[in-house]
Amino acid sequence: MEISDDENDGPFENPKEVDHRSTANGMKFIDEVLNGPNERCLDSVRMDKHVFYKLCDILQAKGLLRHTNRIKIEEQLGIFMFITGHNLRTRAIQELFRYSGETISRHFNNVLNAIIAISLEFFQPPGSDIPPKIREDPRFYPYFKDCVGVVDGMHIPVMVGVDEQGPFRNKIGFLSQNVLAACSLDLKFHYVLAGWEGSAPDLRVLNSALTRRNKLQVPEGRYYLLDTKYANMPGFICPYQDATYPLQDCSHPQDAKELFNHRHSLLSSTTDRIFAALKERFPILMSVPPYPLQTQENGLQMNDTLPPVEMDQPMMPIENQIPGFDFESEQLESSSRLRDSIAAEIWNDYISDFSTA
Repeated sequence: MEISDDENDGPFENPKEVDHRSTANGMKFIDEVLNGPNERCLDSVRMDKHVFYKLCDILQAKGLLRHTNRIKIEEQLGIFMFITGHNLRTRAIQELFRYSGETISRHFNNVLNAIIAISLEFFQPPGSDIPPKIREDPRFYPYFKDCVGVVDGMHIPVMVGVDEQGPFRNKIGFLSQNVLAACSLDLKFHYVLAGWEGSAPDLRVLNSALTRRNKLQVPEGRYYLLDTKYANMPGFICPYQDATYPLQDCSHPQDAKELFNHRHSLLSSTTDRIFAALKERFPILMSVPPYPLQTQENGLQMNDTLPPVEMDQPMMPIENQIPGFDFESEQLESSSRLRDSIAAEIWNDYISDFSTA
């Protein structure tokens, strides 16, 4: 990665008007954060001190970042984390770190590219063990023993030129990216696909994740949970579309489908929690970022470049067929039978327990 010359890393004021103490404000500030209580570090740079230092060491060891004459790696990473973790604009970072807007912008992009370069190393595929959240809860075990996690999408605000806004306008009228994520039940990301326009149907985004070069992998014989905007298919289990259930209380389910949907929702709500935690830690995701589209995609993109999007009618699953997916009817019927067997097992045990209570 190319790093600009050290002489470009000067403070944003005229050097003749700033004493040495002012020019050192940025590094002094980071030193105070890193030498202070861990709680301050967590609040300032959104990670524990040992994690911050470890990340700096990794980026340096891989040659992705290096100290410059004026700005150490810790300060470069600090600039990046303050922008993403506090949604601060360049001018505010200038005042805090005492560097020019060009210097701030350059180091932000350097760190962003460095993080992208190592990001895939931190995505762990699902393991072979039954997730503890399922194994230790009789509401879920043994019924969902083959579940490895949850897949869902979220819309992240995006800023694009007027001529490009059409495809990015989602169904509620806002400009966004449609971002798909697969995560474990203990709130760890398995996979992230960013960059699709906000108007892209969720099934189309999922299909892209399953067919691209760096694709979402589903272990043989296992599955992810999906919500009702997707479809029941091999490797994925959705709730029943024709069964309603109370979200907060399902103490008196009427049938197997309703009880299944409720248990399913308790597990699939994992994505709500992980998305909420992500947005709380990085509030830049909640507002329209003043960066080029490619930079906005890079902030979320953990995979290769997306293909062009061809927009047409939203894909809706129909009987024995899911447009855009290369599944045989027998495969879809097998997926339905799997869901039915899980629902029946849950219901039979529920009735048995209820009758003996």
